[in-house]
Parts: sequence; structure tokens; C-alpha cells
Amino acid sequence: MFGNVYQGRKVLVTGHTGFKGSWLTLWLEKLGAKVGGLALPPETVPNHWNLLRLNTESHHVDIRDEAALRETILRIAPEVVFHLAAQPLVRRSYQNPIETWATNVMGTANVLNACRQLDHLAAVVVATTDKCYENREWVWGYREIDPLGGRDPYSASKAGSELVAASFRSSYFGGPEQALIATGRAGNVIGGGDWSEDRLIPDLVRAVTDRKPVQIRSPHATRPWQHVLECLSGYLLLGQRLIERDRASADAWNFGPDHEGNQPVVAVLTSLKQHWPAVAWEVLAQQQLHEASLLQLDSNKARSKLQWRPVWTFQEGVAATAEWYRAWTERQEVISRHQLDRYIALATGQGLSWTKDARS
Repeated sequence: MFGNVYQGRKVLVTGHTGFKGSWLTLWLEKLGAKVGGLALPPETVPNHWNLLRLNTESHHVDIRDEAALRETILRIAPEVVFHLAAQPLVRRSYQNPIETWATNVMGTANVLNACRQLDHLAAVVVATTDKCYENREWVWGYREIDPLGGRDPYSASKAGSELVAASFRSSYFGGPEQALIATGRAGNVIGGGDWSEDRLIPDLVRAVTDRKPVQIRSPHATRPWQHVLECLSGYLLLGQRLIERDRASADAWNFGPDHEGNQPVVAVLTSLKQHWPAVAWEVLAQQQLHEASLLQLDSNKARSKLQWRPVWTFQEGVAATAEWYRAWTERQEVISRHQLDRYIALATGQGLSWTKDARS
């Protein structure tokens, strides 16, 4: 997979103890990478990172601590960096705006500034979000050339991290002997192993465990839903292109679902209930903090220039999510490796570019 570029290569994942970071670390270890992780300890019990029991070299460092961060990155000496560490929650950003800005903007700047001192760095992929765009509530998907923005502190801070990455790319990276930097903007990610606060699926799982309905804030809010493995395949493919010195790939990229994946919250719930009958919900009546009601991504650039596209349909991604949580809640079984293998097998059967060795 991915031209075998990760085999034996030193890779750093920031935020490796988080939901997306733990899945990415699992995949990188499967690819034969020598993975080092840098993150805060997991915030929840249980959490996907501890359940996986990987042998990754793990460092508990706050990316806001510039000195400790720099020392740890230099010690790991990675050739590739996937920067996923962030404050990722919209409602928490309303409660702690300074923490959100410090983590997502200055934390990104600290990571990239430390990367400047690495001798053998080849590639940096910075993960941001679909919410980095100035959301005008229009019916077509946002493209990479559309304006950045954000009304809430989280969205605005992720737009800021995009600007930080672009600034470092043009100021310090991209020369003949320098690393290449790209950013990846994913949609609303679902999948097993997420227990974060104020997220649809984790809230639902907690409600099922407590045998009560989950409270839904905005049942008709539309988002680009995708399984976590979809955006991670995009990040890994992007990293491959950067390692192979494809300068055109040192840019911003959307990795979102097909149009069919743009669904209201109630459609996600209805689909989940088909695979997990215990799912139940009720709609909150009181006014909530502002969140966009319509958000879609246009990923045509990644499809045409990287030959990337989703593997699972919306229904398949929801089914895999329900399968994971049912396996855990009913049997205490962690099926992440099984699901990753199944995803790769399907992608291989579909002939996707990243499943082939470019040298063969």
C-alpha cells in the first residue's frame, strides 16, 4: 500500500491518543512504519488508544509547551509528521476559547517550527477540518479555493491553523532539500472508538449504555459524514505524494464523502438504528449555541489529482460504526484491526491507487 513508502520509515503522529490519531497509528504500524506518538493522555475511559494496546513509542506532551515539544520532536527525529493534535470540539471552544486558539493555532505553529530543525524530514501533513471554511450555508460543497473563516472559536481556530501551515510552507519549506507540507480537510468523521464529549455517536453510545434516549440538538443539520478510515486513507496518500517529492501535492486538500454522504443528523440516527435497535433519541427544545445547519465538502480536487475516493458508502460507514460499538458494548471485543483489514480488502478489490505498489 501507498507505494511502500512508510515501510521502515520514522513517522511521528501528534494526537496519537485521540480518536483519529489512534486509528492512524494502527494503520501506520500495519504499514511497517516506526511510529512515535506525541499527545496528551487520553481524556476518557475507555478510549481507543488504550484498547488497541499498540507498541508505539508514546510521549505525553502538550503542543502548547514549545520547549518540551521541540525537545521531544528532535529526540524522535521523524522523517514524516502527521499533525492531528488539536482541541476538536465546537461546544468546548465556546467554553474555553483561549485553550482552543492556543492549541489549534499556536500548537500548530510550535509543531511546524520544531520541524524546521529536523535534518531528514520529508513530509508534514496537517489535519484540519471542513469547518475551516467561511460557512455561507449554501447548497454546494466548499472547494479549497473558497475563503477560510469561522463563526465559533473552533472553526476560526482551524482556519487559523490552515494559515499557519500555508505561511510555514511558503516561508520555510518546499526548497530542493526541504520537506513538503500539505493540509487535509476532512468531513464529520464517525467510526468505532470515539468517546469524546458533545459528539453525536459517542453521546449515542453513552445513552444506549445507560438505556435512555440521546438528546439531539439539531436533527436536521446536514454534514458530510464519513468513516474515519476514509480521511485517513487520504492523509496517507497525501503523505506518500509528499515523500515522493510531488510538489503539486504540497497544498490544501478536501477529503470528504460522495454526495450521498451529505446527510442530516436524523438520517445518521435512523441508519444506526437499523443496525443497532437499542438506539433511541429525543430532540431538545431549548435554543442551543450556534452551529452551522448546512455544510458540504467538494473533494473533486483529490479525486482528479490524487486519484483518491471513498471506499465505503454512507450506509456502509454507519454500519461499520454500529458494528464496532456493538462488539464492544455487548462482548468487550475490539474489532478495529478486523475492520481495517476489511476496508483495505474492499479498496484493493476496487482497484484504488493507494492499494498498489507504484514500483510494481
